[in-house]
Amino acid sequence: MYTPSYFKEADVASLHTQIEGARLAILVTCDASGLQASHLPLLFRPEEGEHATLYGHFAKANPQWKALKNGAEVMVIFPGADAYISPSFYPAKAEHGKVVPTWNYLAIHAYGRAEVFTDHQRLLALVSALTDKHESRRPTPWAVADAPADYIEKMLSAIVGFALSITRLEGKRKLNQNRSAEDAAGVRDGLTASGDANDRHVAHLMSQGDSDA
Repeated sequence: MYTPSYFKEADVASLHTQIEGARLAILVTCDASGLQASHLPLLFRPEEGEHATLYGHFAKANPQWKALKNGAEVMVIFPGADAYISPSFYPAKAEHGKVVPTWNYLAIHAYGRAEVFTDHQRLLALVSALTDKHESRRPTPWAVADAPADYIEKMLSAIVGFALSITRLEGKRKLNQNRSAEDAAGVRDGLTASGDANDRHVAHLMSQGDSDA
């Protein structure tokens, strides 16, 4: 990922927080079969391995799991908040007009190689943990144990699990750090006034950056 120094996010705790909060990741491989990508919910275990471990599963019919089994390097993309930045947000537009549109965003790339598994007990533990994570905020959470055991066994036979030990993390936090304080404030104000919740969230992230500084 192209990351100029002023956009680099090197704080491990911040990276882990963003990964933990991700809803859906993009897992990418490249091998003899070519480029493949799958959109997957993942479990993040920061305490496992040298740089943490990611757990997930594929449908057995999805051939990408074979790339993992054969030792292909994996890249996992965790998209974060993003917002379009209009040149009209910049005070510099009125001063000299030398401004162009851009995009503010957060992103993390994780790299590593994975172990695949089909053991039903291990798969059951994985899907149960994933379900519990995403059901936890519901008033009446659904649990894997709510479904008939024979049905769950059939479903487990149709998936392949994996454990990906992270070897490298790259984080990018592009929030106008390369602009003047006046232009950054203009962007923050413009996004705050937006009717889009995503824009307002990015403005909040920019304000957090000011507080940290």
